[in-house]
Amino acid sequence: MKLRFKTLLGAAAVIVASTLSAHAETALKWAHVYETSEPFHTESVWAAQEIAKRTNGRYKIDVFPASQLGKEADINQGLKLGTVDIIISGSSFAARDFKPIGVTYYPYIFRDPSHLIAYTKSDVFKRLAKGYEDKTGNHIAAVTYYGTRHTTSNKPISKCADLQGVKMRVPDVPAYLAMPRACGANTTPIAFAEVYLALQNGTVDAQENPLTTIEAKKFYEVQKNIVLSGHIVDHLNTLFSKKLWTSLSDEDKKIFSEVAQQAAERGTKKIEAREKELVDEFKKKGITVTEIDKADFEKNVIEKVKLEDFGYEKADWDAIRAIK
Repeated sequence: MKLRFKTLLGAAAVIVASTLSAHAETALKWAHVYETSEPFHTESVWAAQEIAKRTNGRYKIDVFPASQLGKEADINQGLKLGTVDIIISGSSFAARDFKPIGVTYYPYIFRDPSHLIAYTKSDVFKRLAKGYEDKTGNHIAAVTYYGTRHTTSNKPISKCADLQGVKMRVPDVPAYLAMPRACGANTTPIAFAEVYLALQNGTVDAQENPLTTIEAKKFYEVQKNIVLSGHIVDHLNTLFSKKLWTSLSDEDKKIFSEVAQQAAERGTKKIEAREKELVDEFKKKGITVTEIDKADFEKNVIEKVKLEDFGYEKADWDAIRAIK
Protein backbone atom coordinates (compact mmCIF):
# COMPACT_ATOMS: atom_id res chain seq x y z
CA MET A 1 0.00 0.00 0.00
CA LYS A 2 2.81 2.37 0.94
CA LEU A 3 4.62 1.55 -2.27
CA ARG A 4 1.50 2.22 -4.33
CA PHE A 5 0.95 5.53 -2.50
CA LYS A 6 4.55 6.59 -3.16
CA THR A 7 4.17 5.66 -6.81
CA LEU A 8 1.00 7.72 -7.12
CA LEU A 9 2.61 10.60 -5.26
CA GLY A 10 5.62 10.48 -7.56
CA ALA A 11 3.41 10.43 -10.64
CA ALA A 12 1.46 13.40 -9.34
CA ALA A 13 4.69 15.31 -8.72
CA VAL A 14 5.80 14.65 -12.29
CA ILE A 15 2.45 15.91 -13.62
CA VAL A 16 2.66 19.07 -11.48
CA ALA A 17 6.27 19.68 -12.52
CA SER A 18 5.38 19.18 -16.17
CA THR A 19 2.45 21.57 -15.87
CA LEU A 20 4.62 24.20 -14.20
CA SER A 21 7.33 23.71 -16.81
CA ALA A 22 4.83 24.10 -19.64
CA HIS A 23 3.71 27.40 -18.17
CA ALA A 24 7.14 28.55 -17.01
CA GLU A 25 7.73 32.22 -17.61
CA THR A 26 10.88 33.27 -19.43
CA ALA A 27 11.98 36.78 -18.44
CA LEU A 28 13.51 38.93 -21.18
CA LYS A 29 15.02 42.43 -21.28
CA TRP A 30 14.17 44.94 -24.03
CA ALA A 31 16.32 48.09 -23.99
CA HIS A 32 16.51 51.38 -25.86
CA VAL A 33 17.71 54.97 -25.36
CA TYR A 34 14.48 56.84 -26.15
CA GLU A 35 12.09 58.75 -23.90
CA THR A 36 8.94 57.13 -22.50
CA SER A 37 6.82 59.62 -24.46
CA GLU A 38 8.19 58.46 -27.82
CA PRO A 39 6.58 55.79 -30.04
CA PHE A 40 9.77 53.72 -29.88
CA HIS A 41 8.97 53.16 -26.21
CA THR A 42 5.18 52.99 -26.27
CA GLU A 43 5.26 50.49 -29.14
CA SER A 44 7.95 48.43 -27.40
CA VAL A 45 5.66 48.18 -24.38
CA TRP A 46 2.76 47.22 -26.65
CA ALA A 47 4.93 44.56 -28.31
CA ALA A 48 6.05 43.15 -24.96
CA GLN A 49 2.45 42.82 -23.81
CA GLU A 50 1.36 41.37 -27.16
CA ILE A 51 4.10 38.71 -27.14
CA ALA A 52 3.07 37.71 -23.61
CA LYS A 53 -0.54 37.44 -24.75
CA ARG A 54 0.19 35.45 -27.91
CA THR A 55 2.49 33.02 -26.09
CA ASN A 56 0.03 32.49 -23.23
CA GLY A 57 2.33 34.18 -20.75
CA ARG A 58 5.39 32.06 -21.50
CA TYR A 59 7.47 35.23 -21.99
CA LYS A 60 7.58 38.24 -19.72
CA ILE A 61 9.41 41.16 -21.34
CA ASP A 62 10.48 44.17 -19.29
CA VAL A 63 11.19 47.30 -21.35
CA PHE A 64 13.99 49.60 -20.17
CA PRO A 65 13.78 53.08 -21.80
CA ALA A 66 15.92 56.21 -21.75
CA SER A 67 19.36 54.55 -21.50
CA GLN A 68 18.48 52.77 -18.24
CA LEU A 69 20.62 49.81 -19.30
CA GLY A 70 23.30 51.98 -20.89
CA LYS A 71 24.04 54.11 -23.90
CA GLU A 72 23.38 52.80 -27.40
CA ALA A 73 26.86 51.32 -27.69
CA ASP A 74 26.35 49.59 -24.33
CA ILE A 75 23.06 47.93 -25.25
CA ASN A 76 24.52 46.76 -28.56
CA GLN A 77 27.34 45.19 -26.59
CA GLY A 78 24.76 43.69 -24.23
CA LEU A 79 23.06 42.09 -27.22
CA LYS A 80 26.34 40.39 -28.13
CA LEU A 81 26.94 39.24 -24.56
CA GLY A 82 23.37 38.05 -24.09
CA THR A 83 22.76 40.35 -21.12
CA VAL A 84 20.05 42.12 -23.15
CA ASP A 85 17.63 40.17 -25.32
CA ILE A 86 15.96 42.77 -27.54
CA ILE A 87 17.03 46.30 -28.42
CA ILE A 88 16.02 49.11 -30.72
CA SER A 89 19.05 50.63 -32.41
CA GLY A 90 20.16 52.18 -35.69
CA SER A 91 21.95 50.48 -38.55
CA SER A 92 24.86 52.78 -37.80
CA PHE A 93 25.65 50.55 -34.82
CA ALA A 94 25.01 47.38 -36.80
CA ALA A 95 27.58 48.73 -39.27
CA ARG A 96 30.27 48.47 -36.61
CA ASP A 97 30.01 44.71 -37.07
CA PHE A 98 29.00 44.62 -40.73
CA LYS A 99 30.03 47.79 -42.57
CA PRO A 100 27.91 47.47 -45.74
CA ILE A 101 24.63 47.86 -43.84
CA GLY A 102 25.70 51.40 -42.90
CA VAL A 103 25.21 52.58 -46.49
CA THR A 104 21.65 53.52 -45.49
CA TYR A 105 23.08 56.44 -43.50
CA TYR A 106 24.81 57.99 -46.47
CA PRO A 107 23.23 61.47 -46.74
CA TYR A 108 20.39 61.92 -49.21
CA ILE A 109 20.25 58.22 -50.16
CA PHE A 110 16.51 58.03 -49.38
CA ARG A 111 14.03 60.45 -50.89
CA ASP A 112 11.39 60.17 -48.15
CA PRO A 113 9.92 57.74 -45.59
CA SER A 114 8.04 55.73 -48.22
CA HIS A 115 11.34 55.12 -50.06
CA LEU A 116 12.88 53.89 -46.79
CA ILE A 117 9.99 51.51 -46.12
CA ALA A 118 10.17 50.21 -49.70
CA TYR A 119 13.87 49.48 -49.09
CA THR A 120 13.01 47.37 -46.01
CA LYS A 121 10.94 45.08 -48.25
CA SER A 122 13.58 44.83 -50.96
CA ASP A 123 16.13 42.17 -51.86
CA VAL A 124 19.00 44.53 -51.05
CA PHE A 125 17.72 44.92 -47.48
CA LYS A 126 17.33 41.16 -47.08
CA ARG A 127 20.89 40.68 -48.29
CA LEU A 128 22.35 43.32 -45.97
CA ALA A 129 20.31 42.09 -42.98
CA LYS A 130 21.50 38.52 -43.64
CA GLY A 131 25.09 39.74 -43.85
CA TYR A 132 24.72 41.32 -40.42
CA GLU A 133 23.08 38.20 -38.99
CA ASP A 134 25.75 35.92 -40.46
CA LYS A 135 28.42 38.09 -38.83
CA THR A 136 26.81 38.47 -35.38
CA GLY A 137 24.06 35.92 -34.97
CA ASN A 138 21.70 38.75 -34.02
CA HIS A 139 18.47 38.98 -36.00
CA ILE A 140 16.94 42.16 -37.46
CA ALA A 141 13.22 41.55 -36.94
CA ALA A 142 11.73 44.89 -37.97
CA VAL A 143 12.50 48.45 -39.08
CA THR A 144 10.81 51.60 -37.79
CA TYR A 145 10.99 55.00 -39.47
CA TYR A 146 12.87 57.16 -36.96
CA GLY A 147 12.36 60.47 -38.69
CA THR A 148 14.11 62.72 -41.17
CA ARG A 149 17.14 64.30 -39.59
CA HIS A 150 17.35 68.10 -39.51
CA THR A 151 19.77 70.56 -37.91
CA THR A 152 19.32 72.84 -34.90
CA SER A 153 21.77 75.65 -34.19
CA ASN A 154 22.46 78.81 -32.26
CA LYS A 155 22.81 80.84 -35.45
CA PRO A 156 20.74 80.83 -38.66
CA ILE A 157 21.87 78.36 -41.33
CA SER A 158 20.69 78.74 -44.92
CA LYS A 159 23.42 77.02 -46.93
CA CYS A 160 26.09 74.39 -46.48
CA ALA A 161 28.90 76.95 -46.07
CA ASP A 162 27.11 78.45 -43.03
CA LEU A 163 28.17 75.36 -41.04
CA GLN A 164 31.85 76.21 -41.54
CA GLY A 165 33.57 76.14 -38.14
CA VAL A 166 30.35 75.43 -36.19
CA LYS A 167 30.83 73.05 -33.24
CA MET A 168 28.24 70.38 -33.98
CA ARG A 169 27.25 67.32 -32.01
CA VAL A 170 26.95 64.30 -34.28
CA PRO A 171 26.77 60.60 -33.28
CA ASP A 172 30.19 58.97 -33.49
CA VAL A 173 29.27 57.11 -36.67
CA PRO A 174 31.03 57.73 -40.00
CA ALA A 175 27.96 58.26 -42.19
CA TYR A 176 26.38 60.69 -39.70
CA LEU A 177 29.56 62.76 -39.87
CA ALA A 178 29.44 63.03 -43.66
CA MET A 179 27.16 66.02 -44.15
CA PRO A 180 28.53 68.21 -41.32
CA ARG A 181 32.14 67.57 -42.32
CA ALA A 182 31.39 68.17 -46.01
CA CYS A 183 30.06 71.58 -44.94
CA GLY A 184 33.08 72.34 -42.72
CA ALA A 185 31.56 71.84 -39.25
CA ASN A 186 33.74 70.82 -36.32
CA THR A 187 32.03 67.60 -35.27
CA THR A 188 31.91 66.45 -31.66
CA PRO A 189 30.63 63.02 -30.58
CA ILE A 190 28.55 63.34 -27.40
CA ALA A 191 26.33 60.60 -25.92
CA PHE A 192 22.67 61.04 -26.79
CA ALA A 193 21.63 61.41 -23.15
CA GLU A 194 24.09 64.31 -22.69
CA VAL A 195 23.21 66.41 -25.75
CA TYR A 196 20.76 68.79 -24.04
CA LEU A 197 23.33 69.81 -21.43
CA ALA A 198 26.05 70.19 -24.08
CA LEU A 199 23.83 72.56 -26.05
CA GLN A 200 22.82 74.43 -22.93
CA ASN A 201 26.34 75.05 -21.65
CA GLY A 202 27.82 75.84 -25.08
CA THR A 203 30.00 72.76 -25.45
CA VAL A 204 28.48 72.56 -28.93
CA ASP A 205 26.60 75.11 -31.05
CA ALA A 206 24.48 72.75 -33.13
CA GLN A 207 23.17 69.21 -33.40
CA GLU A 208 21.07 67.14 -35.81
CA ASN A 209 18.06 64.91 -35.16
CA PRO A 210 14.49 64.37 -36.39
CA LEU A 211 11.81 66.88 -35.39
CA THR A 212 10.18 64.34 -33.10
CA THR A 213 13.46 63.88 -31.21
CA ILE A 214 14.01 67.64 -31.04
CA GLU A 215 10.59 67.79 -29.38
CA ALA A 216 11.01 64.78 -27.07
CA LYS A 217 14.48 65.81 -25.85
CA LYS A 218 13.41 69.49 -25.68
CA PHE A 219 16.38 70.68 -27.75
CA TYR A 220 14.20 73.59 -28.90
CA GLU A 221 14.55 75.04 -25.40
CA VAL A 222 18.27 75.60 -25.92
CA GLN A 223 18.42 76.08 -29.73
CA LYS A 224 16.34 78.74 -31.45
CA ASN A 225 17.02 77.77 -35.08
CA ILE A 226 15.75 74.64 -36.82
CA VAL A 227 17.18 74.10 -40.30
CA LEU A 228 15.25 71.62 -42.45
CA SER A 229 18.38 70.04 -43.91
CA GLY A 230 16.67 66.64 -44.30
CA HIS A 231 20.06 65.02 -44.82
CA ILE A 232 19.22 61.53 -43.55
CA VAL A 233 15.90 59.66 -43.64
CA ASP A 234 16.62 57.66 -40.54
CA HIS A 235 15.44 54.35 -39.15
CA LEU A 236 15.78 52.03 -36.18
CA ASN A 237 16.05 48.25 -36.18
CA THR A 238 14.36 45.94 -33.71
CA LEU A 239 17.08 43.40 -32.95
CA PHE A 240 16.86 40.01 -31.25
CA SER A 241 20.02 38.64 -29.69
CA LYS A 242 21.58 35.45 -31.02
CA LYS A 243 20.95 33.87 -27.63
CA LEU A 244 17.23 34.65 -27.80
CA TRP A 245 16.70 33.98 -31.51
CA THR A 246 18.35 30.54 -31.45
CA SER A 247 16.38 29.55 -28.35
CA LEU A 248 12.97 30.22 -29.92
CA SER A 249 10.87 27.53 -31.57
CA ASP A 250 9.76 28.17 -35.16
CA GLU A 251 6.28 29.00 -33.84
CA ASP A 252 7.66 31.53 -31.34
CA LYS A 253 9.99 33.03 -33.95
CA LYS A 254 6.92 33.73 -36.06
CA ILE A 255 5.09 35.35 -33.14
CA PHE A 256 8.06 37.51 -32.10
CA SER A 257 8.70 38.60 -35.69
CA GLU A 258 5.06 39.42 -36.48
CA VAL A 259 4.65 41.45 -33.30
CA ALA A 260 7.91 43.35 -33.87
CA GLN A 261 6.85 44.21 -37.42
CA GLN A 262 3.39 45.34 -36.32
CA ALA A 263 4.93 47.52 -33.59
CA ALA A 264 7.30 49.03 -36.18
CA GLU A 265 4.40 49.83 -38.52
CA ARG A 266 2.46 51.46 -35.68
CA GLY A 267 5.50 53.51 -34.66
CA THR A 268 6.22 54.58 -38.25
CA LYS A 269 2.68 55.91 -38.71
CA LYS A 270 2.86 57.89 -35.47
CA ILE A 271 6.24 59.43 -36.35
CA GLU A 272 5.10 60.44 -39.84
CA ALA A 273 1.92 62.02 -38.48
CA ARG A 274 3.75 63.89 -35.73
CA GLU A 275 6.41 65.27 -38.09
CA LYS A 276 3.70 66.88 -40.20
CA GLU A 277 2.41 68.80 -37.18
CA LEU A 278 5.69 69.90 -35.65
CA VAL A 279 6.90 72.62 -38.04
CA ASP A 280 3.92 74.84 -37.20
CA GLU A 281 4.14 73.99 -33.51
CA PHE A 282 7.80 74.97 -33.35
CA LYS A 283 7.05 78.24 -35.13
CA LYS A 284 4.36 78.98 -32.54
CA LYS A 285 7.00 78.48 -29.83
CA GLY A 286 9.07 81.25 -31.42
CA ILE A 287 11.60 78.94 -33.08
CA THR A 288 12.96 80.04 -36.47
CA VAL A 289 12.34 77.19 -38.93
CA THR A 290 14.31 77.57 -42.16
CA GLU A 291 13.71 75.80 -45.49
CA ILE A 292 17.02 75.32 -47.34
CA ASP A 293 18.23 74.30 -50.76
CA LYS A 294 19.04 70.64 -50.14
CA ALA A 295 20.77 70.42 -53.52
CA ASP A 296 23.55 72.67 -52.17
CA PHE A 297 24.17 70.30 -49.24
CA GLU A 298 23.88 67.16 -51.38
CA LYS A 299 26.34 68.53 -53.96
CA ASN A 300 28.96 69.14 -51.25
CA VAL A 301 28.46 65.65 -49.80
CA ILE A 302 28.80 63.92 -53.18
CA GLU A 303 31.91 65.93 -54.06
CA LYS A 304 33.69 65.59 -50.71
CA VAL A 305 32.52 62.31 -49.17
CA LYS A 306 33.17 59.03 -50.95
CA LEU A 307 31.25 55.81 -50.31
CA GLU A 308 34.44 53.76 -50.29
CA ASP A 309 35.76 55.85 -47.39
CA PHE A 310 33.18 54.09 -45.20
CA GLY A 311 33.48 50.58 -46.61
CA TYR A 312 30.15 50.86 -48.43
CA GLU A 313 29.47 49.25 -51.79
CA LYS A 314 28.54 51.49 -54.74
CA ALA A 315 26.31 48.66 -56.00
CA ASP A 316 24.27 48.79 -52.78
CA TRP A 317 23.96 52.58 -53.04
CA ASP A 318 22.79 52.31 -56.66
CA ALA A 319 20.31 49.54 -55.81
CA ILE A 320 18.78 51.53 -52.95
CA ARG A 321 18.55 54.74 -54.98
CA ALA A 322 16.77 52.81 -57.75
CA ILE A 323 13.99 51.50 -55.48
CA LYS A 324 10.62 53.01 -56.40
